[in-house]
Amino acid sequence: MKSIIIGNRAVGPGEPTFVVAEIGINHNGSVEMAKRLIEVARSAGCDAVKFQKRTIDVVYSPEDLARPRESPFGTTNGDLKRGLEFGYAEYAEIHRFCRSVGMTWFASCWDKGSVEFISQFAPPCYKIASPCLTDDALLRCQRSTGRPVLLSTGMSSIEQIDHAVDVLGHENLLILHCTSTYPANLEELNLRVIPTLLSRYDVPVGYSGHEVLVYTTLAAVVLGACLVERHVTLSRAMWGSDHAASIETQGTHKLVGYIRSTEVALGDGVKRVAAREFDVMRKLRRVSG
Repeated sequence: MKSIIIGNRAVGPGEPTFVVAEIGINHNGSVEMAKRLIEVARSAGCDAVKFQKRTIDVVYSPEDLARPRESPFGTTNGDLKRGLEFGYAEYAEIHRFCRSVGMTWFASCWDKGSVEFISQFAPPCYKIASPCLTDDALLRCQRSTGRPVLLSTGMSSIEQIDHAVDVLGHENLLILHCTSTYPANLEELNLRVIPTLLSRYDVPVGYSGHEVLVYTTLAAVVLGACLVERHVTLSRAMWGSDHAASIETQGTHKLVGYIRSTEVALGDGVKRVAAREFDVMRKLRRVSG
């Protein structure tokens, strides 16, 4: 199984877990809040941050945009969606800031125009969000960039994943196990799908989690996830649809620390006598006569 390369990191079996802090729309329309979240991810030791890019008038119908919805941006769903969407100036500042602090960033692109938009910043990879898994034209567009593709599989059947992989091909592909509920309940996570995906597709597999717990992500790593992605927030009590399914600053630090400790504990799989066991062996080993 081939690893993929994201930035300057190999991501795949046998490599350190690649940890992505998903900012998504948890910036609440503020570049300054986005910067604060990038700094949280950097200080915690995350490998990358991820945003979300959509062409609002393409992704949503006029009827959906006109639907009444109260938010800090206005009274319609369109007001909300447009208020949360960063344009060129905002992403240029994010790009500059990430470079200044040494943080890799990329985005989920929900439409072909968004792929072209994000391509201006030469991202190290693209992510296909779970709702877009069945959009063959978008899959082909992202594949045509020649960069690695992360395919999220929330709300998808195994037959739909089969088809998406047929469209994308196996080269430079990483599949993310995901459950698209916000926040997700324990009984919905079904983490044993991770080895199922590894066996079925023979490509690197990761985990995109929307639960509020941290230890479940460690279980995903033990089951074979080589990349993990968790939403991050400054406070789960903040206004916004994704904050409740996110982890806060302390949880982000704990997550990365626990993952690195788990990697050490997992070892290399070769059975041997540990150096510190020899003294114990001399004292306690029983030998049958």
